Order: sequence, then C-alpha cells, then structure tokens
Amino acid sequence: MTSLLLFYILDLAGTFAFAFSGAVAARNRGLDVFGIFVVAFLVACGGGVLRDVCIGAVPPAGLSDWRYLAISSVAAVMAMYSRIVRERLEAPIVLFDSLGLGLFAVTGAQKAMIYGLTSEGAVILGVLTAVGGGIARDVLLNRVPAILKGQIYALAALAAALIEVVGHRASWPADRRAMAALATCFVLRFLAVRYDWHLPRFVTPPDDEDPRK
Repeated sequence: MTSLLLFYILDLAGTFAFAFSGAVAARNRGLDVFGIFVVAFLVACGGGVLRDVCIGAVPPAGLSDWRYLAISSVAAVMAMYSRIVRERLEAPIVLFDSLGLGLFAVTGAQKAMIYGLTSEGAVILGVLTAVGGGIARDVLLNRVPAILKGQIYALAALAAALIEVVGHRASWPADRRAMAALATCFVLRFLAVRYDWHLPRFVTPPDDEDPRK
C-alpha cells in the first residue's frame, strides 16, 4: 500500500469518526435532522477545508470529493436512526473523537508536507485540521470549545503531528509513523479524559476581582 493511499484511507476513516461524534452531540443537543447533518459535515470536513485553503489545494477535498459528504451523511444517519449502532457507539463517543483527532492530525501534516510546507507549517496545519472540526461543533452547539478549556486536546493533536513530521523527515515507514502518531494521540486524549488531566489554568483570586461586579 502506497503512502498516499494509506493517508487517503486514514482521512476517510477520520471523516467518519468526527462526523459520527458530531452527529451524536448534535442529536443529544436536540437539533433537527438538517442541523444534525450540518454539524456532522462541518465537524468531519471543517478542519480539512481550512487546511486545503491554507495550502492552496482548491477546491478543498471536503467540497470536491463526494466521498466526504457521503461518509458524513452515513454517519449522521447511523447516529440518528440506528438504535443498535447508537447504543453501542454512543457510550464510547470519546473513542471516536480521539480517533478522529489523531487521524486528522496525521493526514493534515502529511498533506501539508506534500504541498511543500516547512516542518513547522506542517505541524501547525496538522493541528488545525484536527481541532478545526471540534471547534466548529462546539460553537454551533453553544459550548466553550474543548481546545480552550484546558483539556489535553490540541496538545494530543500536536504530539501526533510532530511524530508524523519528524518521522517523515527521518524516512520512517509511513505505516509505522502513522500508527505511532495515532497511538500517542489516542493514549494522551484517553488518559486526559479518564483522569481529568488539564493544562494549567489561571483563576482570578476573589480579592483581585473588580469590586463593581
């Protein structure tokens, strides 16, 4: 399997993972059918569209390749109407979110390098691809984006993107560096959720608050 085919498959897998997690979140928030489809597609393709615009890969794959819309639509239908699938997959929703995070970080960094970006640029776009859809989901559902709440979310995507870029520059086999990046991202994200790990947060002491409040 060539590296391009591998990363295309990973990209489609990440699309399904994010679309399903977005559709479940939208369904639980009480959105109608149209809203669920919109959220599923934006979560699945929002980060990738931003990445493609940044690197000049226009029209973006998420808008020009019918497979992305089809996969996000299938995921939305499964989340809405398949009770068996929903009951089995809704509980481990963090699994899908973590999987999509790692998959998109890897494919985002890889595509950026294919288009000639520097290592630093590839890492940044890898993270953007991974977290862009989640930010869109949280904004549309009127929630504070997970990336801004101190959770180890973007940091996990950063780790995956770094492994992919460093591995690529060091000529590691594509499948091995992809698996290492995915495993690292998933483990970091899973442990962060399991043990409630957070980045440092700064809380204003009561004595320093504005007395007029």
